[in-house]
This record gives sequence, C-alpha cells and structure tokens, in this order.
Amino acid sequence: LQKSLSETFGADKYSRARKEVLTYMFSRPMQMALYFCTGVLHDESLFHHYALNVPFYTHFTSPIRRYADIVVHRLLSASLGARSPITMEKEAIQKQADHCNDRKMASKRVQELSTDLFFSVFVRVRP
Repeated sequence: LQKSLSETFGADKYSRARKEVLTYMFSRPMQMALYFCTGVLHDESLFHHYALNVPFYTHFTSPIRRYADIVVHRLLSASLGARSPITMEKEAIQKQADHCNDRKMASKRVQELSTDLFFSVFVRVRP
C-alpha cells in the first residue's frame, strides 16, 4: 500500500499536499478506539486489538494529556499492587469512559469539519 501510495503522490510541487490528503482520506474510515470498563463488558473478544492481533489490549499515553489516561494509569497501578485499589464502582468507571468517548468523538468531528473547510478553500484558490 505504501509503495502504491508513493507512486500516486508524484514528485511535483503538490506531491506533499496530495500525500497528506490521500493519507487522511484512507485513514478516516478506520474505526476509532473506544474506552470501556472491562468489568461491564462480558464478551472478552471486544478486548481484542485487530491491527496488532492481540487478545487483550489497553491503550494509554502520558497521564498529563487526557483524563482517560489518568484513569487507565490509576487502574493499572492498582491492578499491579503499586497503589491502593480503586474505590469507584465499575458502572461509574464506565460512565467516565462513555463521557471520554463522547468528548473524543465531538473533537474528532470538529477536526474533520475544519479539515474539510480548509481543504475546500485550498481547492478553490488553486487552479
């Protein structure tokens, strides 16, 4: 896929712009990751990561970035015995996960609309 995309981009002054647009368009339909509390879901196949092909997967980044990552760090620390157990009920954790998912989807939608707007302007001003 990468080789065929590189050939499609070409080598003229617009090749970088074509690359960014096509890469964005190809990755846009991919399913977005969702946060969830494993104690609420009973189907363990939902814990699977398709691209990595691993049966159990959790994702997080630095806890200074997003609240969801702070929650994941705290839960992992508690499960490894590095801190005291979490006192939140699993339903409350799921409620937080749902809220994080809603905010993430809203943010993604705004980003997509902004990208569409600026791409429209770019196409309009280019011959």
